[in-house]
Amino acid sequence: MPAKTMKDTPERAAVPAEAVTPLMRGIAVLRELTEAEGGTLSPSRLERATGLARSTVDRITATLARMGYVRQDGRDVTLAPRLMELGNAYLAALRLPALLSRRADALADELDESVSLAVADRDGIRFIHQATRRRAMSLSFRIGDLLPAERTAPGPLFATEWTDTDWRRWRERRAADPQDRGFPAVPPRDQAAAGGRAPHDEDFVRRTARAAEDGWALDDQLIEPGLVAVAVPVRDPRTGRIACVASVVSHTSRHTAEDLRAGLLPRLRSAVAGMERDLSQAPPPEPGPAPSGLAIWTGASKQELGREFVESLARGLTVLTAFGEGRAELTLTEVAKATGLARATARRALVTYEHLGLVAPAGDRAFTLTPRVLSLGFPPLSRTTLAQIAQPHLAELAARVHESTSLAVLTPSGEEIQYTARAATSRVMSVNITVGTRLPAYATSLGRVLLADLPQPDRRLGTPRPLTPNTVTDPSALTRVLAEVRDQGYALVDEELEEGLRSIAVPVRDRTGRVVAALNTAMHATRHTVEECVTDILPALSATATRIETDLHTASRFTPVPPA
Repeated sequence: MPAKTMKDTPERAAVPAEAVTPLMRGIAVLRELTEAEGGTLSPSRLERATGLARSTVDRITATLARMGYVRQDGRDVTLAPRLMELGNAYLAALRLPALLSRRADALADELDESVSLAVADRDGIRFIHQATRRRAMSLSFRIGDLLPAERTAPGPLFATEWTDTDWRRWRERRAADPQDRGFPAVPPRDQAAAGGRAPHDEDFVRRTARAAEDGWALDDQLIEPGLVAVAVPVRDPRTGRIACVASVVSHTSRHTAEDLRAGLLPRLRSAVAGMERDLSQAPPPEPGPAPSGLAIWTGASKQELGREFVESLARGLTVLTAFGEGRAELTLTEVAKATGLARATARRALVTYEHLGLVAPAGDRAFTLTPRVLSLGFPPLSRTTLAQIAQPHLAELAARVHESTSLAVLTPSGEEIQYTARAATSRVMSVNITVGTRLPAYATSLGRVLLADLPQPDRRLGTPRPLTPNTVTDPSALTRVLAEVRDQGYALVDEELEEGLRSIAVPVRDRTGRVVAALNTAMHATRHTVEECVTDILPALSATATRIETDLHTASRFTPVPPA
């Protein structure tokens, strides 16, 4: 078995007779896309990487596209934000990010250093939260990235709880993959510089014994030169076992490993004590709504698409979404009820996932998701920006209405808008604006949508000046216009920014309902009347905003989504 796939296929045991082959193939495709640059591969490269027939790859990607998990962009297949709902199911069931991220973020602000939360994933560690600093030399690891335990600060702490079987599995992996090529998130080992495998392995054993004694651990440039970290375990108050590990990560240009121990370790320990208090005081989880109608949807999709839709793959993937907050452990009956699938179908999917290491038995005939679910697209998608989320939707809207479409946000001053994404049409006369362009907020439909959501004392209009004879500049009149925009849910600006230019915009809201961006369509005034903008363009614009919001809400559930 190639080292590349070794970490994702937990055992080299025979495939169970009840395993769902199309589901296993679909997981293989998702993993190849996850490891690819930008989460994108052509079908021919997927064919070579997975060893599947081209027709099989085409059917799998068509099914994943129907589910919204990938996009088919011309000749390429690209991961889509909706795929993050699988990782979200694991993180929601785990609860740790929701309960502990606030303290991790506060510690990162206090220390002005990156802070990570990680859980054990067999003989590796996998990140579940990152609070990073924006620097030229900053942490590049993503939520869901898998690292070898022996090259990290959290690793020795998790290894203090390993069984003999765990140590044997680790030694087998080290022997089979001495360069760590099964961990794409880290650079391969330089064996010549490392002096061979044995010294590193024995050093890890010693570091584990030291971590058991000290209750903390250091990483002194084990992953790459310059990267240092100190880690402390966060223990589950119910069991006393390690729930996750909190780490402060820095660079030797700012701190040596000894600096971390002497200067930052006490504050990390204090933050961890607070995290453990939060865990002990957390109320029982309230089960969120389980997915519904999935079996009906997959059946309808099969009827519509026929052979091109792999129903067993779609049904198998829906099983992962049955888990979530308040549903961390589910029996076969509960999975079948949540998804609407037959018990036999749900059972075969669970058997497949257990073989792939994506679910594990949880006692009492129940199952639970494992951290490996985060290997299904989460790392590359966790760095998605709002502009990247919006771009394919803008392109679809522009193609539909045959007019240019744009996404914009308010600048820090609040007086201007800045374009962050755009899709233009090929017309002889079209609106010529590029990403990065700034315009006065008061005179644009995008700006008025963004200003209208702000409390009146927070609005910054600057000094409005007439840009055309139609520009509204009177502060009282602008206040009335913004109130109208807020009430009706859109803004229409008719030749106020530039003569002959008409535009209409709607808000894009985050999970809390706050307007974080605005979406518009702009055109020459001769092509659509004001009435036609409202009756013909606005419905398509609003529908596009809803699709962008759906993707944004999925992507931002456990990860911050920057505007650009």
